[in-house]
Amino acid sequence: MADDMDDEDGRMQEEEGREDDGDDPEELDGDLDDDIIQEDEDDDSPAEEDDDNNEGLLRRLRLHIRGRLDRDRVQKRPTKVTYDASLPTTHSYLGNDLEEYSGRTVLDEDSYVSLPLLHLPGVILVPGQTLPLHLFNQRIISMMKHVIQNNRTFGMIHDGHNMQPGHDESPANIGTTAEIYSAKEEEDSGVETMRIKATGRQRFQIMETRRQADGILIGRVRIITESVLPDPLEGARCSSHDRLRLIPPLKQAKGVERDMAWIKQRRKRYLRPAQWTWIPPWVYEMYDAEVLMLHIKTELKSWFEDSVKFDTVPSKPSDFSFWVASNIPLADSQRLKLLEINCPVQRLRRELDILRKCTLLHCTECGLDIANKSDVFSMSLDGPMAAYVNPGGYVHDTLTLYSAHNLNLVGRPTKENSWFPGYAWTILQCRHCTNHMGWKFTAVKRKLKPEMFWGLTRSAVQPGFKDTQDQLHLI
Repeated sequence: MADDMDDEDGRMQEEEGREDDGDDPEELDGDLDDDIIQEDEDDDSPAEEDDDNNEGLLRRLRLHIRGRLDRDRVQKRPTKVTYDASLPTTHSYLGNDLEEYSGRTVLDEDSYVSLPLLHLPGVILVPGQTLPLHLFNQRIISMMKHVIQNNRTFGMIHDGHNMQPGHDESPANIGTTAEIYSAKEEEDSGVETMRIKATGRQRFQIMETRRQADGILIGRVRIITESVLPDPLEGARCSSHDRLRLIPPLKQAKGVERDMAWIKQRRKRYLRPAQWTWIPPWVYEMYDAEVLMLHIKTELKSWFEDSVKFDTVPSKPSDFSFWVASNIPLADSQRLKLLEINCPVQRLRRELDILRKCTLLHCTECGLDIANKSDVFSMSLDGPMAAYVNPGGYVHDTLTLYSAHNLNLVGRPTKENSWFPGYAWTILQCRHCTNHMGWKFTAVKRKLKPEMFWGLTRSAVQPGFKDTQDQLHLI
């Protein structure tokens, strides 16, 4: 009986989050017909106009499914991004009339609480990440009303029915609390809807679940405590020498040279007591949160090309590790594994290993090469990847890139409900398997830089890793 109720809940979630990507089917068909005609005109080979020709009919049908080629994959990268990166963080496409809520709810660590649980296809919330929602399911809207009247906090868990083939489909027992900070109820043609903005707060472990008479899933959860490792050299240090551990500011050097000089100074001052132990200093550096954060920032510079201002990212190791987890394109199983790690140092070590190995981005369905890691950049203050919701209620973790290849365009550009104000979007498909990959964004104003960029949904891409034999494989 419990399984049947879970299946029914999953179907209701799919109805709520239908992935129509904000397109009107009739309007899209018209656009595709125009695109087919344009593609026929651009084709160098002579076109057959005979409607009775089966080969011509199949060719037109294939173009109807695949769309037209994206021929603008090569562009000169702008030396300066003029776009206001704060605009996407407001999620203005949800409207500016949402009611704001002040204050913050912090649940006691290692405590047991009861929370209403929500799971949506392809959504794994990370602490610190913003979650926009556009709800149509009346049962969930009723749940959110009750949540707002109390502490504005609910639990976000992974939808096990949306796992990729070959993975365990059992529900994950790790989730993240989401606190609502703005919401708006309204009626659309007599149907009640709700728009919500929430923020991921604390991780929790599900101990047990039950379903209420109204169908709401309630979980008894334990708030997870972050395990902070003690200083391994605490017993080897003299407290009277603490003043000698201060690292002077490095003003002359820049970039990598400055980072390496900082590490040498830290090794000289902070890790000097390691010389009095049996373990060499470099071993302690492997578990030094500050050094790990510096190495990760160095790797991210090759991804984002200095488009991310690291002075705006979290400075605490725990918060920084969650920020990294929410901004690298991982499969659901990989993101869940990072959430299961309770120690920030171990989480940083795992993320650094992923960043060093990843070289390419591939299509999840067919493995076709889509982009290089150097193409990733940030169009938002939240980072290169953030969660956005389309008019149908489906939430996409979207990664922004300077360029991408092996993609087809479907439909014409439109500014309606654009996640990036000032840009029009066009649907992208994989050229090989026609899997939905994301959107191409084109500036509607001449002075905007970049003039175009690509937004790939996290569910459609996987990082490509290079093994010891210099061959690529996917996680």
